[in-house]
Amino acid sequence: MPKCRGVPTPDGRPRVGVSLPPLRRRFLRCMSWILVLASAVCAGAPAACAQELTLSVAISMKEAVEGIGRLLVQSRSGVRLHYNFGGSGELQKQIEAGAPVDIFVSAADRQMDELDRKGLVLRGSRRTFARNALSVVVPADTRLMISQAHDLVQPQVQRIAIGNPKTVPAGQYAEASLRTLGLRDAVRERLVYGENVRQVLEYVVRGEVEAGFVYVTDLTARPGSVEEAFRPPRNSYAPVTYPVAVVAGSRHPALAEAFISLLLSREGQDILARFGFLPPTERR
Repeated sequence: MPKCRGVPTPDGRPRVGVSLPPLRRRFLRCMSWILVLASAVCAGAPAACAQELTLSVAISMKEAVEGIGRLLVQSRSGVRLHYNFGGSGELQKQIEAGAPVDIFVSAADRQMDELDRKGLVLRGSRRTFARNALSVVVPADTRLMISQAHDLVQPQVQRIAIGNPKTVPAGQYAEASLRTLGLRDAVRERLVYGENVRQVLEYVVRGEVEAGFVYVTDLTARPGSVEEAFRPPRNSYAPVTYPVAVVAGSRHPALAEAFISLLLSREGQDILARFGFLPPTERR
């Protein structure tokens, strides 16, 4: 590498005997070498130059989003994805508190609407990419006969798990369904609240409750450990839709948009379908 000679003195004046034009040429040659070295570092150590995305994702989407994330990483060298899974309401609060998040995947429009109103998602980036449905599950070894919503009021059913309606969309849908079916007051004292839908699922798996409201897709998370008792009528709660958006202030908005495009692509929709998710709009 050539030496960077002819550098100006600390006060900015050219050194004696060195004309300004040669200085410029030497400076440009030195900068060229610096750029070449920087490129070599990124090529030889991609981890040091990786683009990183942080995704806050409704936990019911965990396996599906991880699968789609692997597609993105395989198609773009030097990309790293970091996941933050939880209840949509808790993830919303984190973003409102300034958490460094690039993408938000919610299990309901309500949480996304609130962030949108506060200007915390990138305008025009929001998309609905999947739908789901409620399911009431019971432990695989249960002896109780539960096949419809009104079976939940029988005396043998002492504990029913739902997500905390304050922060968990699945809990909001479950509460709405119980209220629509006229059962909310009858089961009020039996309700056990989970911090997210997967915690509700674990309560059922461990036999700590007689039944729990989860999503149809959660059945694939613990096969053989729970059984579906019934599905609440679809008209007893609002449609379960999954919106996604780029969070305002994302360091890599273009890459975040690429991830959203992948969610909506044929490959992304195929992965979602394998986990039981429905397409964003009903097919007629």
